[in-house]
Amino acid sequence: MKVGKVDKLGIIIKRESPEPLRIGREMAEWFSARGIMVSLDRIEEDQDLLIVLGGDGTLLHVAAEACRHEIPVLGINLGGLGFLTGVAADDRQAIMAKIVADELPVEERMMLQVRLWPNKLVAGLVNEESGNKPWVNALNEVVINKGTIDRMTEMAAWVNGEYLTTYRADGLVIATSTGSTAYNLSAGGPVVHPRLNAIVVTPICPFMLTSRPVLLDADSRVVVRISPASSGEIMTDQLKVIVDGRHYAALREGDVLEVMVSAKKLRLIPSPWKGYFEILRSKLNWGGGHQQQPPPTLSISC
Repeated sequence: MKVGKVDKLGIIIKRESPEPLRIGREMAEWFSARGIMVSLDRIEEDQDLLIVLGGDGTLLHVAAEACRHEIPVLGINLGGLGFLTGVAADDRQAIMAKIVADELPVEERMMLQVRLWPNKLVAGLVNEESGNKPWVNALNEVVINKGTIDRMTEMAAWVNGEYLTTYRADGLVIATSTGSTAYNLSAGGPVVHPRLNAIVVTPICPFMLTSRPVLLDADSRVVVRISPASSGEIMTDQLKVIVDGRHYAALREGDVLEVMVSAKKLRLIPSPWKGYFEILRSKLNWGGGHQQQPPPTLSISC
């Protein structure tokens, strides 16, 4: 799958340093000189392409809206690790030429959708219109985090209505395959190839060493309820849900979090020059950063 002809694009710029702004303005002038309409720091539904100048965090902040409008996203890494922003800053001229030549490949990345059911709504004390939080999308993960308090939290979890377990841990990560190399990896979860449509459930610092990550298929509906043992004024002030690095909601005793695969997918443009495993080796320093090696030649006779 390719992006196709680009007549209008947006450039989203990381604002913490002047370099992305300078590069963004240079790129805007270059595209404008070739008849392509450019908007800076705006996402519009009729855009053919969205270019993100920054790190993975910058891309995550625009992923949900880009997904909603089905706009392909290209990340140029001017930040840290760069799992999502896979194109190096030094390669920007080459990638710009590919945009004009209609030569950009595109991948579809699975996203999650999440919503909070407050305890009062679950108990039928309020109606859905006044008590429920709206659905939001996540490209990387949904995290239940206890903040800085010393106590563990207890979270009962179900998958498609079947009881999974009750986690006693510092928190819980529910991640996509794309997000498996983010918080999930830090919490001891597996690396999952992004083309595998799967959900990873990983406890954060669990009390029991036998509490291990679980890999679920894309049809799974995960429901997590905050157990009464997690109640208390200090706990409920700090227990919260983080969606792709942003605060979504505070959690209290009896609140229920519902997570499933979104019907929408993010159209993400990978690096044309680096494969997934090359990026992993580089970013995670696998094998001491060894260079690419050709596979052995195998001759198989039937």
